[in-house]
Formats: sequence, structure tokens, C-alpha cells
Amino acid sequence: MGYIEHLLIIICIYIILAVSLNLIMGFTGLLNLGHAAFFGIGAYTSALLTLAGVPFGIAFIASFVVAGMFGFLIGLPCLRLRGDYLAIATLGFGEIIRAVLKNWISLTRGPLGIPGIPKASFFITFDTSVKFLVFAAVIAVVTIGIVSRLVHSPFGRVLKSIREDEIAAQALGKNVMKYKMIALVIGAAFAGIAGSMYAHYITFIDPSSFTLVETILIVSMVVLGGLGSLLGSVIGVIILVLLPEPLRFVQLPSAIVAAIRQMLYAIILIVLMIVRPQGMVGEKRYKARVEE
Repeated sequence: MGYIEHLLIIICIYIILAVSLNLIMGFTGLLNLGHAAFFGIGAYTSALLTLAGVPFGIAFIASFVVAGMFGFLIGLPCLRLRGDYLAIATLGFGEIIRAVLKNWISLTRGPLGIPGIPKASFFITFDTSVKFLVFAAVIAVVTIGIVSRLVHSPFGRVLKSIREDEIAAQALGKNVMKYKMIALVIGAAFAGIAGSMYAHYITFIDPSSFTLVETILIVSMVVLGGLGSLLGSVIGVIILVLLPEPLRFVQLPSAIVAAIRQMLYAIILIVLMIVRPQGMVGEKRYKARVEE
């Protein structure tokens, strides 16, 4: 039973990551390849504060705020870029954060990581899998609810207009930079929350958990489920978290299992891009253009 609870907790954490990235990529059209950096910033912020004696509630909020601040800082120079250039810039940001986490040994302990992170606690301590699962599920539902309200509001319609035609949105008098910045900051802040939850669930973090590979996994979840679809993000997370789990019960070396897992991800994405380019439940916004 503990194994199932563990999987459900991981799914909840990745749902927060995928939904927050979908707000940036799927609804605003910003190709962000540095999402794992915000995940790591939230994890380290919360872990370091709680180890310094700060209550978890304050550290949890701080992970949201600090990750959002970094989203704002990276947005200032990068949001004027588009397409591939923005992707390269955010990729560079992710690598910078990883390098800082790895080399600022006096603060982060570098490759040794941070052990002994306290368990999460809001009035009660979430010291069992069942308790933490309830906590993770509540945060995941709240995240989906907030992002859903945003994307179905006039604000969300502006984001979609920027995604479809940024120049047209600007011609209509919309402050495109402001809207893109808000979307990036909100997405980064929620990734910081996911990082805090991950740190206090695993109780150990190190820089290897927040690399480009992690970002690619989150992007794959969003693309698989469908860009611009919150339900798609949830479906993508469930599939890519559960898909490799049967390999745990196969008597193979871990290196081979890891390679098979990556092959499965690649095969699924290739087939999906051929059969259903918009994702499993993504918006069919390209069909009309083709027919025209």
C-alpha cells in the first residue's frame, strides 16, 4: 500500500509542475526549458529555511515567493526573445541554477546534497504517506483550480491571443510583455511550491534532481497530454509516471532499465506527434488553418 501512496504523491507533485508549465507553454506560447530550475529553487529555499528553524508554513510560502521572484528576474531579459532564442535563454538559466546549486558548497553542500529535511507540518505533521498524500492532493487541486480560473478569465483569453498572434494582440493595445511576465512568474511560483513539497517528502535533495532531464520530462508530460489543456497535463503526468513502473519488477541492471524508460518516452512522443500532434486532449487550433 505504501508503494501506491508514494506513486500518488509523486503524481500530485508532477501535476503541479505540469500545470504550471502548461500555463507558460500551452496557454502563453513561451517555450520554457528552465522549469526544473524553479522546481529546484523552491526545494532548496524551503529545505534551507526549515533547517534554519523557520516553520514549514513560512518556508512553503517563501518557496512560492522566491521562485516567482526568479521567474521575474529571468523574464526581464528573456521575454523579449521568441521561439528558439527564448528556449536557449531559459535553458541557460536552468544550467546556471544547477551549477550554483552544485558549486555553492557552503550553502547547498554541493553534490553531497541536503539530508535530514524536516517533514512538512501545518498544525499537524505529515509524517506518514497517507497524511502527505492528502496534503499533496489538496495543493494539486488548488493549483489546478487557480490556473483554471486564470485561463478561463479575460486574462487567460489575452494569453491565448499572445500565443496565437503576439503582434495582433499588441495591435489591440495589450501590454504583451506584462502578460507574458505575469504568466511566467505565476508558473515559476507554483513550480517552487512543487519543489518545497518534493524536498519535505523525500527529506533529501541534491542538484541531480533539477537538471535539464527533469525539465524534458515535465515538457513531455505537457506535450503528451496536450498544450493548452489542464486535463491533458494531468493525463500526461499519470501516463509518464506510471508507464515505467513495471520495469521495477524486471530483473535487469538499473542502467538498462533507465535506458528502456527513456526509449519508451521517446516512442510514445514520436507516435503521438504523428497520430495526434495536438496531444491527447489538446486544443485543435491547427485544424482550421490546414483546411483553409
